Amino acid sequence: MEPRISIVTIAVNDLDRAVGFYEKMGLKRHAGITEGVAFFQMGGSILGLFPRPDAEKDSGVTFGAAPSAVYLAYNTRSEAEVDAVLSEAERAGGRIVKPAQKAFWGGWYGYFADTEGHVWEVAHNPAFPIDAEGRISLPD
Repeated sequence: MEPRISIVTIAVNDLDRAVGFYEKMGLKRHAGITEGVAFFQMGGSILGLFPRPDAEKDSGVTFGAAPSAVYLAYNTRSEAEVDAVLSEAERAGGRIVKPAQKAFWGGWYGYFADTEGHVWEVAHNPAFPIDAEGRISLPD
């Protein structure tokens, strides 16, 4: 297996509401594949939204009512961008679950939950460089 994550799919209760949230966050929904699913290009990966009942049927796994214990991370190029993304998430209908603050590891970070309760960390970690295409790297 090559070291990459191709698609992160979130099982959602309300596809239209979730799509609206991510579009308000500035993501562009793929216009060609829209029947019962939503895809957003995110750099070299894809974010997918799939109705929870369909995701359960497709995977054979019953997820239950709570969001997954997995959380997603969006790294920024600056501390100011962390604050801007958290504000954008709140304006889009998300909920700030941890306001931006200094991290013990030297960066700046906070958390928001989307309209389905899925948690995203937004962080500026000066030790993890981000290239012009948005690809993050582990330090040497």
